Amino acid sequence: MKSKPPKILLINPWIYDFAAYDFWAKPLGLLTIASLLRFHEHEIYYIDCLDRFHPKARKTDPYKRWGRGPYLKTPVKKPKGLENIPRTYSRYGIKPQWLKSDLSKLPEPDLILVTSLMTYWYPGIKETIKVIREFFPYVPIILGGVYATLCEEHAKKKLGADHIITGLAVSAIFDLIEDYTGFKTDLRCDLDNINHRPYPAFDMQHKTGYVPILTGTGCPFACAYCASSFLNPVHMRRSPENVFNEIVHWRKNLNIKDFAFYDDALLLKAKSHIIPLLEMLIKENINVRFHTPNALHISKIDDLLASTMKKAGFVTIRLGLETAVFEERFSMDKKVTEEEVVKCVQSLLNAGFKREEVGAYLLA
Repeated sequence: MKSKPPKILLINPWIYDFAAYDFWAKPLGLLTIASLLRFHEHEIYYIDCLDRFHPKARKTDPYKRWGRGPYLKTPVKKPKGLENIPRTYSRYGIKPQWLKSDLSKLPEPDLILVTSLMTYWYPGIKETIKVIREFFPYVPIILGGVYATLCEEHAKKKLGADHIITGLAVSAIFDLIEDYTGFKTDLRCDLDNINHRPYPAFDMQHKTGYVPILTGTGCPFACAYCASSFLNPVHMRRSPENVFNEIVHWRKNLNIKDFAFYDDALLLKAKSHIIPLLEMLIKENINVRFHTPNALHISKIDDLLASTMKKAGFVTIRLGLETAVFEERFSMDKKVTEEEVVKCVQSLLNAGFKREEVGAYLLA
């Protein structure tokens, strides 16, 4: 049994695609794992292949565009089957030589954790793992995240990782560390209690102009087009006080003004969840801005909630409309009616939101 905590490297891989942009996109799961490992005194290292503020990158303002911005883009050869697409295929993120330089400066880790997001971004993961193997050919690599969970067999065949985590890595990571390194972690927090976890390790980024906030996991709806109930089968929520304290923490320690809610069900049971949180923020006059890239449930927005959101600093409203063909939508979901859409939009306009601040997602 190993007595010393292992050295663990965490990596957010490149994106290979025809288009990619940092719309408040951070590897929240990976940074949550990083914070848990650090909290338990593991020696951790972090490399973000999508780092817009890498020391070798051109200097840009992290607070411009509410924290959003373009990734470094390098054209690459189109993959087989996509040769005839009349667009440029690119690698998004830091240059390969920067990644190699960063890896060369690290001590050899005992374990490497790689995350994954969109399923069709797997070529970027494959290339990232290929570079990692050049430097640490015998170090076990564990792959987790959205793609790994939804396409487990594909990941096993294509990417060359030693182990694939499916589902929530938080509950499995310390057992895997013991399996691969021989070190047994003496847990200091209840991993199953979302209020007991340390804040994600956003401070490990070189710079960031925004912070994602997750007030709860999962979603009680089971819409036909959505993987939320598969990726997060348990619907858990943090207390409003816990979320408020995190927002204050990042406002104070990283000078963050822009926050993006990552919840899939932010507005459910609003009177006991989001409204108390927003009332705390209004009372303390924290002076922040909120964005909702994951979309909000339309049927939950009434005059009271819309007014409270406006006062608390919401500036980007995205609604989960999905389709305007209401007579056929019940085969997909049962979360909103046409009348509720009209009522929601009217409440937002009455609260003072401008038309350009409100958008709706549609499936194509």
